[in-house]
Amino acid sequence: MATETREPSVSNVETEYHEITSKDAWAVLYQHLRNECGNYDYTCNESKKPQNRHLNRYRDVAPYDHTRITLRKGPCDYINANLVQMERAHRKYILTQGPLSSTAGHFWLMVWEQNSKAVLMLNKVIEKNQVKCHQYWPLEGSSDHTMMFPDVGLKVENISKTESPHYTRRTLRLTDVESGESREILHFHYTTWPDFGVPQSPTAFLQFLTDVRQSGALNQGIGPPVVHCSAGIGRSGTFCLVDTCLVLIEENGLNSVNVRDVLMEMRQSRMGLIQTPDQLQFSYAAIIEGAKQLPSNNVNVDNNEIVNNHYDVVNNVNSSVEEEEEPPPLPPPRGESLTRSMMSDLSPSPSSENVEDANGPPDKPLPREPPNYTEPCTSPPPTNSTSIANNIHEENSDNVAVPEETNSDGERSYQATSYSSNTNSKNELRKRIQEKKDRLAAQVREMKRRQKETEEWQKLKRSLFTPLTIGIGAAVVGGGVLALCGYLYLRG
Repeated sequence: MATETREPSVSNVETEYHEITSKDAWAVLYQHLRNECGNYDYTCNESKKPQNRHLNRYRDVAPYDHTRITLRKGPCDYINANLVQMERAHRKYILTQGPLSSTAGHFWLMVWEQNSKAVLMLNKVIEKNQVKCHQYWPLEGSSDHTMMFPDVGLKVENISKTESPHYTRRTLRLTDVESGESREILHFHYTTWPDFGVPQSPTAFLQFLTDVRQSGALNQGIGPPVVHCSAGIGRSGTFCLVDTCLVLIEENGLNSVNVRDVLMEMRQSRMGLIQTPDQLQFSYAAIIEGAKQLPSNNVNVDNNEIVNNHYDVVNNVNSSVEEEEEPPPLPPPRGESLTRSMMSDLSPSPSSENVEDANGPPDKPLPREPPNYTEPCTSPPPTNSTSIANNIHEENSDNVAVPEETNSDGERSYQATSYSSNTNSKNELRKRIQEKKDRLAAQVREMKRRQKETEEWQKLKRSLFTPLTIGIGAAVVGGGVLALCGYLYLRG
């Protein structure tokens, strides 16, 4: 009797993944989810108070008031962090920004007060020549492996570390100086996840997730883990979405999860979770791959073993491109506050570390004043050249930096450059990027030329009229020119 061959089951998530990929619709789906979040009426009033504004790393990434973490001790009760609670999955996470030099003590105070067992760091301290996070823990080789935070009365000591190819696991000792009580805190540092990007494949990410799970850091009965990247929304949201969905699949079955619904539920606790279409696509792929490891959900993979990974097969990813040298396409910047970061390859820019100055405003832009909800990176890619002036108006006009990728305001186009498409070679990719840089530079020069002509014309107009004879006419003409300039600026 012939042996019956049974086709492997395909989950709803995998079916949806293939359908979206076949239609090249990840950008469309992502935009749809962002538009839905526009209906939220959650406030961020605490982040806008004068005494708190300088404590935000990015002015367009603020914690919702209804889920924000409140500090009980120390100089203030504010920190840019939210509790994301997923009751169906019995999971709690604290998502926060990478600490600033002025908020590192607040960060550790939150870890202490929330009784967190682990900190999950998904970014490097420096990325693309920009400081994305303060060095808030003592490094190996320092004088005494200790950092003091006198503003909150805490001390951090570096006890040990274990390095893996994609992440480092440290054991830190956090001590309340006043009481002498100490706790060991696990520090999981994922080191190969590029800003605004995704890992090359889910395999290493799932190994990282497995290590975190096996440590007990995500268990019930202890404080929620503190998860952060630079803004605490993109990479951090990706981690929490994948982990939550895999828990739900493990508990309720393969077809029990609607990834989009889970993400929208998470976004009700912290704004902007998952920052790019690529991160959304990667989340689906990691969930599909992780679900194949059930029921144990453990990824038992030898680091030297070559794995036939689902995400690589579906997307035919060219793994030969070095992640640090050519990361996946970047999304729109985090509002105007990341314009400099996107331009860093062509022009040096100041550190993105926000330094508090008692005599003036911090060097980072302060939070906007949104009516209610502010979605980071909400603007769709403009197509006109005037958008350049608006996106770079914070840069010195005599030292204009040019964005590093595709469209007219320095944002990469996901429809034109998909993470799932093949790259012929690194040289061709660099050539295309350079050509686009040159075009953008030419557009910037043209905008500056037009602006200069407008200013010269205004001066000429003023010199042609005298207040006694045709003062009214001059006022009208001058007002018209100013109105026109204002219109052009707003258009940009």
